[in-house]
Amino acid sequence: SKLPKILSPQGCFSTSIIPVLLVHAQTEGGRRSRRPVLLLGTGAMPTVNLNRDQLFAALGRTYTEEEFDELCFEFGIELDEVTSEKQMSSKFLGAGEAAPGASAIDEEGDDVIYKIDIPANRYDLLCMEGIAKALNVFKGTSPVPAFQLVEPADGVRQRMTQRPETMLVRPFVVCAVLRGVKFDQARYNSFIDLQDKLHQNICRRRTLVAIGTHDLATLKGPFTYEALLPEDINFVPLKQTKSFNAKELVEHYKSDQKLKHFLHIIEGSVVYPVIYDANRTVLSLPPIINGAHSAISLDTRDIFIECTATDLNKAKIVLNTVVTMFSQHSETPFAVEPVDVVDAMGVEKTYPDFMTRVVEADPQYICKRIGVELEPQKMADLLCRMQLRTQLGSDGMLQVEVPPTRSDVLHPCDIAEDVAIAYGYNNIKRTIPPVTTVGAQQPLNHFSDLVRQEVAMQGFSEMLTWILCSHDDNFANVLREDTGKSAAIVANPSSLDVQVVRSSLLPGVLKAMGANKDAPLPAKLFEVGDVVLIDDDKDVGARNCRRLLVLYSNVKAGFEVVHGVLDRMMTIVGAAKGGDAGYTVEPAAEPTYFPGRQAYIVRDGKRIGVFGIVHPDVLSKFDIVNPCSILELDLEPLMTA
Repeated sequence: SKLPKILSPQGCFSTSIIPVLLVHAQTEGGRRSRRPVLLLGTGAMPTVNLNRDQLFAALGRTYTEEEFDELCFEFGIELDEVTSEKQMSSKFLGAGEAAPGASAIDEEGDDVIYKIDIPANRYDLLCMEGIAKALNVFKGTSPVPAFQLVEPADGVRQRMTQRPETMLVRPFVVCAVLRGVKFDQARYNSFIDLQDKLHQNICRRRTLVAIGTHDLATLKGPFTYEALLPEDINFVPLKQTKSFNAKELVEHYKSDQKLKHFLHIIEGSVVYPVIYDANRTVLSLPPIINGAHSAISLDTRDIFIECTATDLNKAKIVLNTVVTMFSQHSETPFAVEPVDVVDAMGVEKTYPDFMTRVVEADPQYICKRIGVELEPQKMADLLCRMQLRTQLGSDGMLQVEVPPTRSDVLHPCDIAEDVAIAYGYNNIKRTIPPVTTVGAQQPLNHFSDLVRQEVAMQGFSEMLTWILCSHDDNFANVLREDTGKSAAIVANPSSLDVQVVRSSLLPGVLKAMGANKDAPLPAKLFEVGDVVLIDDDKDVGARNCRRLLVLYSNVKAGFEVVHGVLDRMMTIVGAAKGGDAGYTVEPAAEPTYFPGRQAYIVRDGKRIGVFGIVHPDVLSKFDIVNPCSILELDLEPLMTA
């Protein structure tokens, strides 16, 4: 498919359409329905491959394929494919297809594999243990697990001390211990596979978090997390027999088909992170490889888990996921031994931090969201099926206890979704909405269209620019200072051009003007669009603001042209009445504009815009050769004029 390009006469264009697919298969003839699913971009849900017989053993009964498919649908996951180990191996190796009519299920000695699609934010469902426990609780055959921290038998906790120099490379570390774990081959494979799934998902290919698991019996605490020169780190890595220093190891793994993808994370750093035990035995070189000395095996009983990270919150979620999934195999089920971690600032903290919290939800809010009238106690019972222990408060509100496995629960709307899943989407009756409405534009959008039409009739050409821009374009290139409260910052930008959400329309228009400096003069451009401003009073900490920006460029600045546009706008919106212009001006001192050739626009005692001649230093930053005059005006205050 092709995205439409919106072009201006000067050749500037914007592809601001986001590909969106809405999937909604309705129930007909008793067939099941699918929930509406909003798919943005090209991302896919994680797929977990589970051995059918092992899964049924964990669930305590055998299902037909149709029965299990229905169970998955009711729980909100999907049985994507039924295959076999032999078929999967054939596809991977590029072998020929199975003979016509052959079935994976009928192949003697070939285990059947269920491929299950799960929601991307349900990290607790990335392994056999998590899915089996969740389905058993959902069916009511197993209670909600109660996770607990248990002190070591000798009363002395393991301890991890972080050195200050680690702040230069991976500034966080969290740890935990599982005691008395009983591994068989299936559990061991699941343990390794869960780490791989987490690394690909929430860990963002180890850039945010890297997991290290070690046989505690081969190590001696306390442990230290350090950052050293690559030449000073020497150890035998996992699946190797000779010792390497870290610099040699990076070169060695550049030909490794798996590990070469993670080398860039630390390769450019002056120091590399490394974890030692009390005997100076290397546990791991995160996020690349663990040491061979402490490798996990089927005979391992006590597991030391460490997660180094650039994002502390995600590190805690990852650690919680690993320990909660496999603590059921511990000597004391669902018990985890805490570890004391002294961070780089000398502050001692205990991990894992289960982050158990209580989310308050209004039963009426939930009823409105799912379209079914339910008693609060019924909601509480349904939420327990989703591993969310719930009690009724004295004020009638639901007090929902969110366990460490459910980091996806962030808002009462997440509670409403779980109530709907447990109630059953197919049990929600179809009804005709009891209201009659007439579709219409939002008032602000309608007003914006009228403004566009009026400015276009004055001979200006509309343009659309990106709402994301580089930090320099939003601040340094327009001579504005970043106070830390000036713009919303993108946490993980994919490139330098999408670092911040624009707080002004000016950078985008100037950038387009610089790219079209050979266009015939005069250049008369305008844009009507949103900027994002920091606002602590909003629940998300920011708000959208609709603005108009007008640019005029010629051999002379044309300050009077944009001033005329301002007067015309005030007239058509009804702000200018009689001899009143509808606004006043006061001197401005914005570094973006030429001194003495700029002014704030004031209405009802509030500044609603600015206009002036752009400073030559700003023009040079955007490679603009002719002087420009700018008008930038907030539109929302004019709607009530």
